[in-house]
Amino acid sequence: MSHRPTGAAPPRLVAVLGPTNTGKTHLAVERMLGHASGMIGLPLRLLAREIYDRVVKARGATRVALITGEEKIVPPRAVYFVCTVEAMPLSREVEFLAVDEIQLCADPERGHVFTHRLLHARGKYETMLMGAATMAPLVRRLLPDAEIVSRERFSNLTYAGSKKLTRLPPRSAVVAFSADQVYAIAELIRRQRGGAAVVMGSLSPRTRNAQVALYQSGEVDFLVATDAIGMGLNMDVDHVAFAGLRKFDGKRTRFLHPQEVGQIGGRAGRFRTDGTFGVTGECEEMDEDLVEAVQEHQFEPVVAAEWRNANLDFSNLPNLMTSLSTPPRRHGLTLSAEALDEITLRQLAAEPEIADRCRDRQALLRLWDVCQTPDFRKTSHEEHVRLLRDLFGFLTRRDRRIPPDWMESQIKHLDRTDGELDTLSNRLANVRTLAYAANRPDWLSDAAGWQGRTRALEDRLSDTLHEKLMARFVDRRTSALMRALRVREEILAGVAADGQVTVEGQSVGRLMGVAFAPAKGASLLEEKALRAAAIAAVGPEIVKRLGQLASEPDEAFKLARDGQVL
Repeated sequence: MSHRPTGAAPPRLVAVLGPTNTGKTHLAVERMLGHASGMIGLPLRLLAREIYDRVVKARGATRVALITGEEKIVPPRAVYFVCTVEAMPLSREVEFLAVDEIQLCADPERGHVFTHRLLHARGKYETMLMGAATMAPLVRRLLPDAEIVSRERFSNLTYAGSKKLTRLPPRSAVVAFSADQVYAIAELIRRQRGGAAVVMGSLSPRTRNAQVALYQSGEVDFLVATDAIGMGLNMDVDHVAFAGLRKFDGKRTRFLHPQEVGQIGGRAGRFRTDGTFGVTGECEEMDEDLVEAVQEHQFEPVVAAEWRNANLDFSNLPNLMTSLSTPPRRHGLTLSAEALDEITLRQLAAEPEIADRCRDRQALLRLWDVCQTPDFRKTSHEEHVRLLRDLFGFLTRRDRRIPPDWMESQIKHLDRTDGELDTLSNRLANVRTLAYAANRPDWLSDAAGWQGRTRALEDRLSDTLHEKLMARFVDRRTSALMRALRVREEILAGVAADGQVTVEGQSVGRLMGVAFAPAKGASLLEEKALRAAAIAAVGPEIVKRLGQLASEPDEAFKLARDGQVL
């Protein structure tokens, strides 16, 4: 443990609080790069990947590590660690440490992890906690020594009311709360407006990045997303339209809390560009109080943080379960409801064979480790428990490793790129589970080899999913033509020697002399786009040809016997 020089300032603990679009995460990355070493914990694997790429660009791949449940890239000389909050390696000392979206300490499922980081994760010289302004009273109560820095939003956010999907302005994000709803809306936008990109938390970072690139490049003007976009994913959105104001939170369908509407709606506008939010489709209008709260960023403060005992007793199975339900002894903390890992532990512990195998501390630690495997597949609880039972069996028998032939059979079953969107998404979820196992250092004999295999398979499935999403939700021809019309001064159009007319690489018809025969469109929208693009492309060429004709000398013209002028 290194010591601070005598007389040095005490470690700085700062909470940077404010609404979305106030540059909190950007500030933390800048602060981290000002130190010789640092670590940042982020709420989503997608976001961790985005920040990792940014830090690699600034400092080079050899100095930056990425640590999430399913992916670990840790170069030997890494000094900056970009992680999901759950995966932060807190035993490693760093000069600077940051935790993003700390208001998630009130989340019923993951809250206890964020609360632990809030109370215990510290950098040697500086610790920065970023989150919503609603956290200020709780931070004062739990961390009286913390300095609170409030940040104001750089741009205005205003309510634009209800708009039909067909009337949404370009650069809009439509937010829905189920994959089925996302797909249905994207399908409608493809038919009416040329195409949409799709962003969901269940997508792999690679598919998500490819979909965002499709939107950011302007190839499509619309994004259809789940509330995953509320967590700081960077994209240029001018308007956020809610297709619904209720979501299923894993237990019940409920109305969105005002701060959730603010978090998602706040994605509209960037830096100093103002943004708007509203509703679309079947969604009812927002009431005045909700609109005012979102526009003014005024929400109820977070009153308590979810807490779970982190000092667990591994002396025996009953003591472990008792220690998990120890109540907190501080105001501002509330004992969290049983999370998935705890529910699974109780279920497995009730099985005589497993209880019998947990007679020593090592086996108990192993069981708890296995129970913390996330349920990426979201099939049924019974199936999740069955998988964890198998894993625990492998890890407590013979060589205490997952057998290579089991991994091989799982990968073989998943290594296919046929099927529709849901099939591919399910395969990706299963690969994430295998990747999680491969990234546990002592679960497999050749962990690095299996990490490579699962990563390559995830990439292959991700690329296929991106292609299938594009094929289904983007009308390439129409979107290319519509984009060309928006940037008319840069329109890429040409007339070939045989009279074929193309706009942005798409054939729009044939020009014979000064007579133009337009191509037929497959839909009303494509027909309209073709007609408009053709006029933009052919108009100047016809004017040019008529001009040439007018300036030709008399001898260039001949009168045929049947009266035609040649």
